[in-house]
Amino acid sequence: MRLSAESGFAGGIPMKFYDAHNHLPDNRFAGRQRELLADCAKAGVAKMVVNGACESDWPQVLALARENKIVLPSFGYHPWHLAECTPDWRKHLEQFLAAVPSAVGEIGLDRWKPDLPYAGQEEVFLAQLEIAAARNLPVSIHCLQAWGRLHELLRDQPRPARGFVLHSFGGPAEMIPAFAKLGAYFSFPGYFLHERKVRQRESFKQVPPDRLLAETDAPDQLLPAEKNRHPLTDPAGRPLNHPANLVAVYEGLAELLGENTESLAHLIAENFHRVFGGI
Repeated sequence: MRLSAESGFAGGIPMKFYDAHNHLPDNRFAGRQRELLADCAKAGVAKMVVNGACESDWPQVLALARENKIVLPSFGYHPWHLAECTPDWRKHLEQFLAAVPSAVGEIGLDRWKPDLPYAGQEEVFLAQLEIAAARNLPVSIHCLQAWGRLHELLRDQPRPARGFVLHSFGGPAEMIPAFAKLGAYFSFPGYFLHERKVRQRESFKQVPPDRLLAETDAPDQLLPAEKNRHPLTDPAGRPLNHPANLVAVYEGLAELLGENTESLAHLIAENFHRVFGGI
């Protein structure tokens, strides 16, 4: 991939980084969110999309957004949490979306997770997609082993005019043009920098430059140890992905694409503002 000739920074202008997907309220961070946000600000993170995965997450996402300009809140029901849906979940979702400028997500389809029922996933996914389309809000989509069906649903249903984000895109490279035609953006996580993730890295070489994003998915999707600039653990000593590792994700992606980090940062900033801006 070669970025556009216009991509680049005038000398002396600091780079800004945009995280298309993380889960900052996660309890594994043990109340250290302010510290993590301060680290991110020092690293040059200008904005992060902070996702709620279920109703119990949404108040924490809302509180973080009200306290920190760096946070762009996103509210949705992840397929792993559908058993927690209350009868009024859709009304609650719309209330949170109305409370602050926000996105929809994380939502999606999952045929990979063991013992996770697929029944009901499409119904909840389509209900949330309908809300995003009606409000023209960006939507962050999780998909595992359901790429063909996801494409069918997106193709046949109303979608947000501004587009949607395929979080940690791990689908077949040959489906990238079809998803892009529907308005997809493709978000690259640092986890794909592990040596074994060859297929995923090769797929991202096929992503159109104007549809490329980057993410941490913190506290999950740890980078390789040698690229982890911000080692972090939970109270039990288990490793976590620090959201300030976003800079290392950019650097790894730039190396993969044969570009410099400054040009990539400029490009991703343009893409991020196109899909998430103005909300």
